Amino acid sequence: MPALSPTMTSGNIGTWKKNVGDAIAPGDVLAEIETDKAQMDFEYQEDGVLAKVLKASGSKDVAVGNPIAVVVEEGTDVSAFEDFTAESAGGEAKAPPSPKEESPDSSEPPKSSPQPVKSEEPTSSGGRLETVLERDGRIVASPLAKTIALEKGIALKDVKGTGEGGRITKADIENYKSTGASSASSAPAAVSTDIPLTSMRKTIASRLQASKNTNPHYYVSASLSVSKLLKLRQALNTSARGEYKLSVNDFIIKAVANALLKVPTVNSSYREDEGVIRQFSTADISVAVATPVGLMTPIVKNADARGLVSISNEVKSLSGKARDGKLKPEEYQGGTFTISNMGMNPAVERFTAIINPPQAGILAVGTVKKVAVEGKDGGVEWDEQIVVTGSFDHRVVDGAVGGEFLKELKKLVENPLEMLL
Repeated sequence: MPALSPTMTSGNIGTWKKNVGDAIAPGDVLAEIETDKAQMDFEYQEDGVLAKVLKASGSKDVAVGNPIAVVVEEGTDVSAFEDFTAESAGGEAKAPPSPKEESPDSSEPPKSSPQPVKSEEPTSSGGRLETVLERDGRIVASPLAKTIALEKGIALKDVKGTGEGGRITKADIENYKSTGASSASSAPAAVSTDIPLTSMRKTIASRLQASKNTNPHYYVSASLSVSKLLKLRQALNTSARGEYKLSVNDFIIKAVANALLKVPTVNSSYREDEGVIRQFSTADISVAVATPVGLMTPIVKNADARGLVSISNEVKSLSGKARDGKLKPEEYQGGTFTISNMGMNPAVERFTAIINPPQAGILAVGTVKKVAVEGKDGGVEWDEQIVVTGSFDHRVVDGAVGGEFLKELKKLVENPLEMLL
């Protein structure tokens, strides 16, 4: 299994593009591999013949470095590899099988444990047989039965155990029928669906958890007037006869890039292993894009030196690739600062975002809202504003510096013509 990205530790095999016996030339696509970030083509870089597929299409969580196929020199008898396995190639031994789920007959305690007393006697109030467990006031159930009962909201006291000495088993819980009593414990269990974790979702979870636990986040918010920006956007899109289709996000990317060069401390990353804070001279803006399989952050490189049209076209191209799972590693790896814009959702006025490591900051952008402000003549006017919130790594960006960055950003957004100079 090749490492197709620096953060990849395992991958899923999509579809093999070559069959056993097929010749392979340098650059031929051998298989589709789902990495922690995208579905990518695995291009083989040598001549050879595919002699054996060790991991079939659809194989999940194959560790990087584990054998997935055998490629031999041209002219080699591939039939000799018919019975070849991953273990034959030195692959990792199979993981031990997971413990089998408890069956109704397996609910008895181990023989080495004390057995509940089976003595049963009639009670003085009737003919029902009562176990010693019940007389002692204890309810004994297997661990799995307790777990299932908790998930289904079933009170163990309402369940009759059929195991040894009245022990409640998994089967007792699954066969339990509510008496219809009006109580929370008799309510029907919630319906749920288990969705398998993808490699990308695992990576997103681990990276963001590490960021939140490692980076000392702090947050600074500011309200930005976008009335002038919206008028400029409309004028540009209208006057260009359809050539321009600029979005508010395109202006935000340009403004953030320029503000980063004015406050370069924010355009940095903390490199503990190297003992440095690395400060960048160009602004490579990672743009958060929602995809069916998770959040991706393709990069608009050198955004500070690009025009609005170039930024707009690049964002459209990268966003399409991200949603189709076709981003190349160099298109999403790196970046010096991230923008997460939820302005297209009118319900989101403001939010905070988790820093995309190893960057030192991320900007969360809310939707445009009309706000009543004091006019020049003392009256009331309507202004269109957005709330932005910067999340900063306090190891790199001090509070005053984070505030200075938002101050510069505010100047640029509220005077958008400066971005065209």
